[in-house]
Amino acid sequence: MASTLQSEGDAVRPVVEVKSPDYHLTPDSPLWAAAHLHAYAGPPAISIHAGVEVGIVLAGKEEVQLDDCFIRGDPGDVWLCAMSEPHRYRVLEPNTLNLVLIFLPTFLGEEMLGDKPWLTLFAVPPGQRPRVRTDELRASVLTIARELRREVEEKREGWQCAVRLNLLRLLFHLGRDWRYPGPEHTGRAHLGNLRRIMPALLLIHEMPSRRVSRAEAARACGLGPSRFTMLFRETMGVSFQTFRRRTRTTFAADLLLATNLSMETVADRTGFSDASHLHHCFAKEYGCTPGQYREQRRLPVVKRAREQTDPWAKPGSVSTQHGGADC
Repeated sequence: MASTLQSEGDAVRPVVEVKSPDYHLTPDSPLWAAAHLHAYAGPPAISIHAGVEVGIVLAGKEEVQLDDCFIRGDPGDVWLCAMSEPHRYRVLEPNTLNLVLIFLPTFLGEEMLGDKPWLTLFAVPPGQRPRVRTDELRASVLTIARELRREVEEKREGWQCAVRLNLLRLLFHLGRDWRYPGPEHTGRAHLGNLRRIMPALLLIHEMPSRRVSRAEAARACGLGPSRFTMLFRETMGVSFQTFRRRTRTTFAADLLLATNLSMETVADRTGFSDASHLHHCFAKEYGCTPGQYREQRRLPVVKRAREQTDPWAKPGSVSTQHGGADC
């Protein structure tokens, strides 16, 4: 008989590894960066966090899923993840080494990559974001990644400035021959838009327990609701409502891992109407229920890896049985 994970009132769902979404990003500390050596191939991890993410595979193999887009990562491959965007990743080979940088948009500000604002690379759907497709670009990425890793690990004076410059170099190389997939002069994350919507981002980030309305966010930016809605989607790649929901869900995930609060209390503290509303939104973003997200964190990694089969076949509805049938 296969082992499964089930909390009271929850349906059977996959056992997957989860990561704490709290990287302690603040306007005064907008960057988190680290190199990870994964000694074993394991089950996928689910992550949603408040920062923009850039990941680079330095050695080995891993796979990243953004919506229905799968990025199979070999050395030199890069993934780009927007703010509060749910993503899954799994290590496919032992001793896989990657470098991950998570940062608030203010870390890069309104820098341009030639004729493109850097945020445009993240504001299009995942399948349309730039990828490493040539040996020349792969070599450039690996050179920059090694410099980034050295700065992150040694943390010499001025290391964050060095990271910022190298990160811009990396994004420039990725975007150099990349063409925006939409009509010219429409839908881009235009220069200055980030500054205009930043008060709304800070409002949501600083008050994750409260359901900030679109009208309130628009007022904070000095914009009318319609103009704010358009600028927000152009700049962030998702609607304000989606971004707000994902941010509150991320805060709920953090409370689930860090506390033993009841589901009703977690829902109340994160601006959801009740536990049922939290359950629905959480399953939509994480592909599992809040109870399973909390409970599986307590399982030993070896047990999680043993119980997991192919959780990517149908996210949110997969079997923990050997053989991979859907639940």
